Amino acid sequence: MQSGQQHIIIKVSESLQREQPVWLCTILKTWGSSPRPIGSMMACTLDGDIAGSISGGCIEEDFLEQLRDGSLKTQFDEEQKPFVVKYGITAEQAARLRLPCGGQLHVLLEYLAPTNANKEVFSQLAQALENHQRISRELDLNTGAISIRHSVADEAVVLSDDRLLHALSPKYKLLLLGAGDVARYVAEMALALEYDVTLCDPRPDYLANWHVDGVHVTPELPDDVVRDGFSDPYSGIIALAHDPRVDDMALMEALKTPAFYVGAMGSERTSANRRERLPELGLSAEEIERLHAPIGVQIGSKTPAEIAISVMAEVTMVRHRDDVRGTTGECAIASDAPVCG
Repeated sequence: MQSGQQHIIIKVSESLQREQPVWLCTILKTWGSSPRPIGSMMACTLDGDIAGSISGGCIEEDFLEQLRDGSLKTQFDEEQKPFVVKYGITAEQAARLRLPCGGQLHVLLEYLAPTNANKEVFSQLAQALENHQRISRELDLNTGAISIRHSVADEAVVLSDDRLLHALSPKYKLLLLGAGDVARYVAEMALALEYDVTLCDPRPDYLANWHVDGVHVTPELPDDVVRDGFSDPYSGIIALAHDPRVDDMALMEALKTPAFYVGAMGSERTSANRRERLPELGLSAEEIERLHAPIGVQIGSKTPAEIAISVMAEVTMVRHRDDVRGTTGECAIASDAPVCG
């Protein structure tokens, strides 16, 4: 699943509300190396304003060229329904689009007019994702009509002869505990990876000089923050304060939630001491076992920036380990897939 889905759905909804038609492109199938997984989306207004991506840039350029010359609209007028464009079928096309060797993409194109029905559907989809709910959109491939399904399949895309079921996931979010240098670097990296980031520290002196653009900062008690906003599968909680009064307050709530990641910074000795304390806070052995501590991938990190790299590497690994949709039998996205373009 892509966290960018929420951004794209919101962009589509906003465009439709402004009476602007939108092209919505969705990857249905891939073969060989592909820089974007099944279910990835790109939205584009008629004036070429793009949100999201379906390749490393090569297919986007081809799409914009067809948008400008009118061939996309001509094909839709002939079909009067969503249609599939297949990229990389011939060697000549693969070379022209600079696709990776053997790479192919099947992309579904939908022309979304600003009808009341489309406005309502995308408004509901955007609202569900903003509320951190998984949801699916169901597309009638014969008519282009879109409806909402609250059940979500494990696969990103389920395709039949006349139906498409597209699972959508909300944006992931991270709660960082402790206003320090490590948290600063973690926040900057997390923002680059498209997380919503919140920094929590109830110690006023620590918050006074801490600031990263785009990060919500709160002095509220950590357990309240976890309970009120970070208790779902799209949340990660990272304790970086090196102060049990801050870290443990968050962990005693976080380890009871379905958060996809809970970790705490500290040495082997500090982590062992923490595991001895946590049962006193009412946590079971099974809940404590979920804790990633010492935090991060072991890369010999020393500086705050290196520790942040280690932390976000582990967060990324855990997230993708638990979210492997879009890799069915006929398509596997290689971790070292070359970038297109």
